[in-house]
Amino acid sequence: MKDILKSVIVEFQQRELPIFKERSLKIALDIPMIVTLMGVRRSGKTYLLYDTILRLVKNGVSMENILFLNFEDERLSMQIGDLDLILQSFTELYPAKKLNECYFFFDEIQNVTGWEKFVRRVFDNYSKHLYITGSNAKLLSTEIADSLRGRTITYTVYPLSFKEYLVFNDVDRNIVNSIKRAKVIHSALQFVMQGGFPEAINLEKEIQLKVLQGYFNTMIFRDIVERYKINDVQVLKFFIKKLFSNIGKPLSINKTYNDLRSLGYKISNNYLYEFEQHVYAVFLGISIPKFDYSEIKQTKSDKKLYAIDTGLLSSVEFSMSNNRGKLLENAVLLELVKAGKEVFYHKGKYECDFVVRQGNELNPIQVAWDLETESTKSREMRALIEACKHLHSATGQIITFDQKKQLVIDEISIEIIPFYEWAIQIL
Repeated sequence: MKDILKSVIVEFQQRELPIFKERSLKIALDIPMIVTLMGVRRSGKTYLLYDTILRLVKNGVSMENILFLNFEDERLSMQIGDLDLILQSFTELYPAKKLNECYFFFDEIQNVTGWEKFVRRVFDNYSKHLYITGSNAKLLSTEIADSLRGRTITYTVYPLSFKEYLVFNDVDRNIVNSIKRAKVIHSALQFVMQGGFPEAINLEKEIQLKVLQGYFNTMIFRDIVERYKINDVQVLKFFIKKLFSNIGKPLSINKTYNDLRSLGYKISNNYLYEFEQHVYAVFLGISIPKFDYSEIKQTKSDKKLYAIDTGLLSSVEFSMSNNRGKLLENAVLLELVKAGKEVFYHKGKYECDFVVRQGNELNPIQVAWDLETESTKSREMRALIEACKHLHSATGQIITFDQKKQLVIDEISIEIIPFYEWAIQIL
């Protein structure tokens, strides 16, 4: 194993790191903490590590002072007892190096059961320069809470935001110029329909579909089935596709349970609740609660679930692939989450898609692809106005794909704003 580790370490040090577009997220350098990156597979965690390494090298750190291991490399099939061989191998390669001056990057380290004890030992005894990534929030957060409390700073990495998507496609954000605005609008349509996984953008449609379906299957089989020892794979896939077909609707596990029963599946209701938690753990979905001034009621409320990426959603759930309104709603929720906003939904007589809490302010947001028909306009307006009144907000927004207008109804100022303009402005 030592020979393999030495080979992998040197191989990385001698390789030329790829050229890539910068992300909005910048990882802190030289802080005495274990830097943890969590997020869905293929969201760009590894490339953020590469970016960090390039910044270190630019600051004068030698590549020989950097140890990078990807624990998804099939050559590194390791158990907890093997991890000390990493330090032994590195020290044998570079006996004159002081480990406290070296930087350790462990990609997808959650693949090794018990990894946190090793990381804690390295941090406590050898080096304060540790960077780790993982694609399972439940495992990482549990292990960090138990063993690394006070020693770590955590970043969540998502697929590209719309602003990042524009950067990756070399599209100018200038929407004042009509020609440049047209390019931004075209990019917005592509983004909403195809999502923001970095490696999937700009692929031919058929190839992109296969790539995204491959991501989905890897999350299902490797991250959920293998890790959690799931036997009812068919039920799991049915459950997740059922979640995806009901994006933006309050989630009812009991209804899904009854649907499965009616199809002849025999499974405990508790299993479905566990499946739901697995979906969140591997970042396949994100949920938001119903807003309530009572935190207890809020916690117990039915959640609404959204997919981690609109391209992934449309690639595995055919009913969503042509539902532009739902894809736009999912895209808006993701932009809010990527911007670090605290998001809820509002449910009274009518339902308002989102409520964003900023300090003491509550800002209702409704999403509609367009407001061309009077029935759509009436439906969206009444839900937004009801939410504004209940939440004592004098303003509300309706995000459409490309319509823009200002209205005042019942003394409430309503901004109708195109998605591309809103997503460029969001902080």
